[in-house]
This record gives sequence, C-alpha cells and structure tokens, in this order.
Amino acid sequence: MLAMNYRGPKRVRVSQKPMPEIKHPEDAIVRVTRSCICGSDLHLYNGNVPDTRVGTTFGHEFTGIVEEIGSEVTKVKVGDHVLVPFNIACGRCVFCKQGMFGNCHESNSQATAVGGIFGYSHTAGGHEGGQAEYARVPYANVGPTVIPPGMDPDDAVMLTDVTPTGYQAAEMGGIQPGDTVVVFGAGPVGIMAAKCCWLFGAGRVIIIDQEEYRLEFARNYANCEAYNFREMNDPVVFIKKATDWLGADVCIDAVGAEAAGNTMQTITGRKLLLQAGSATALHWAINSVKKGGVVSIVGIYGPTDNLVPIGNVVNKGITIRANQASVKRLLPRLIEHVQNGVLNPKGLITHRIPLEEVADGYRIFSAKLDNCIKPVLIPPSARM
Repeated sequence: MLAMNYRGPKRVRVSQKPMPEIKHPEDAIVRVTRSCICGSDLHLYNGNVPDTRVGTTFGHEFTGIVEEIGSEVTKVKVGDHVLVPFNIACGRCVFCKQGMFGNCHESNSQATAVGGIFGYSHTAGGHEGGQAEYARVPYANVGPTVIPPGMDPDDAVMLTDVTPTGYQAAEMGGIQPGDTVVVFGAGPVGIMAAKCCWLFGAGRVIIIDQEEYRLEFARNYANCEAYNFREMNDPVVFIKKATDWLGADVCIDAVGAEAAGNTMQTITGRKLLLQAGSATALHWAINSVKKGGVVSIVGIYGPTDNLVPIGNVVNKGITIRANQASVKRLLPRLIEHVQNGVLNPKGLITHRIPLEEVADGYRIFSAKLDNCIKPVLIPPSARM
C-alpha cells in the first residue's frame, strides 16, 4: 500500500509499505478515505518530538471504511464508514472509565502521561498512522465511530481531532457568561477554540497570531477579534490594556512547541532543543490572564522540561487545565452540533491533496504557503 514515510526532519515521502494486519482480536483494518495533516504533525516533521523514528507513518486524523475485523469486534462491521479518534483507548482502564481517553493506561503502557496516539512517535506508543491507504485500528470496540448518514466525510474527519480539541480547549477554560477569552494561535485548533468559546457564553473572544491570512480567516470563521503580535510592543501589555488592566478571564494556548515571538525561547526550545519546545505562548497566557483566571493548554509540547513562570502562576492564583482531547467523550455532542449547523468543521479545510503528493502537502502547510489553513489528504481509492 501507499503510505507517508518519515525520513528525518523536513523529509517525508510516499512509499510502498506492507499492508497492516489484524494482530489482536479487537483490531480492525480500515481503508482510509480521508486523513489530515495536523499542526502537531509539524512538530514531528520539524524534529521537535523525541523518538520520532525513520520509517514511521504519521497521521492521527482519519476516516475509513472497515475492511476486516478481529474475532472480538462487535461495535463495527465490515463496510462501515467510520471516523477514528486520534486517541487510542482501551475503554476499560481506570482513566478511560473516567472519560480520560487521551490518557489510556493500556494503549501506551510504557508512559506515565499520554495514552496511545496514531502516528505520533514512540513517545505516544509507536502506533502507525493514517496517512496511508490502510490503517490498523486497535480497540475497535471503543474508538471507531460510524459516520452518521448524510454527514460529509470532510466534516467527519475534522471530528477526529481538530473540532474536539478546540471544543475541549474552551471547555477546560471554565468560561462564564460574558468572559473575555484570549486564544494564542490561529491554526485550525485555535480557530476552532475561538469559535467554540461562544458556545460557552464568552462575551469577547480575541485571537493572537503572526500570519495575516490566518488572522483574517479567524475573523470570518470564528467571528472574533484577531491581532498580529508582530505589530505589538508586548502582547501581554496589549491584552492588559484591552481588559482595563485586569487581564483576560481565560487564556488558551493553542500553539505549543513551535511558538514564535521570543528569541531566547526559540533558540532553547526550537533550535537547541534544551527544553520541550518554545513556551512563548504559554508565557503570554500565564502573564495575560487575570488573577484567579484560567489557562487552558492544548498546544503540544515534548515530554521533557520547559521554562515556565511558575511563580506567576502561584502568586496570581491561576488555574491551569491541560490535556489531550478526549474525543470519544465529546463526539455525541459535537456530532449533534454539526448536524444542527452549529459548527461547520469542514469550513476549516482549504487544501485537498492526493496522498501521493504528501511531501508537497507538508511543505505547503509548514511554510504557510498558499493561505493554507488545513490540508486533507485523499488516498487514490477515495478519488474514484
């Protein structure tokens, strides 16, 4: 089968790889119909995530048609068109039972933090991803969800990560009616987070980024204020001034390891890899939020230490909430929002790229070319 093949930092290509096989009675094999390139895939692509091994296939956002199932799979059947949450979750460990599907203790048993994730390095379990013609899906009685009749596959694939992550970013903020929320990062997740803040009663939503095309997209899609930090002397002072010098009620870090805006953070976190990515956006969030406010983190950082102003967290009485989105927990509500027209996930998609051109897709997305917001890969069989 054709599959994306990681060859080292900034080097990917399509190559022939062996077909996946059933390895456990709860496995399913799906023929991929859509897969996305995620902003967090760029952390892998750029070499910022430890133990990203040559030969790996990325891709944690995908839909597909069930082609084969293990002997103990009962929740899906051959021929079902399913969306596959990026979390690989057993559904029965202590964390899954709490709805923390992003922290499954079985799918990534050698780790003490994150659960298994498709195509996201061996720090997330070493599972092969969905940027391929076929993918093996473990725990097929838990994760794969049949796409409702009439739902556009483009909407469905955006329910595997981007929409739940943006929604949970807003949810973790504990937004109260009338709150001012600042979102750092106008990538797909940040834009979706800004959109979802309104669902929780926000009175004002501000998004901060450095790319004008993304800011304009955010204004139109999320109906929010959008500002370029390159035009500010200090984003923290800007936000304080915009909030009567109190600070925002909630700040969301939707950037993670590759944040720009601070030379020291960029050098130590992105160039020398002395910390788990540049924590610039997290600094801004902590310093911009009001006393007693909430910082919600969905931006991805590596599993090592970061330089974070923890003293400010303590002295301001800030609550920090962070996690991988628990997709399975959120899907019923989000499917309803899509069906009712409350959310339009596919509206974030700007590029539909043949799987065979995955290298160009990564280059365009990484370099922010052609006003790219969200690229989706289409395998050959899904184009027939």
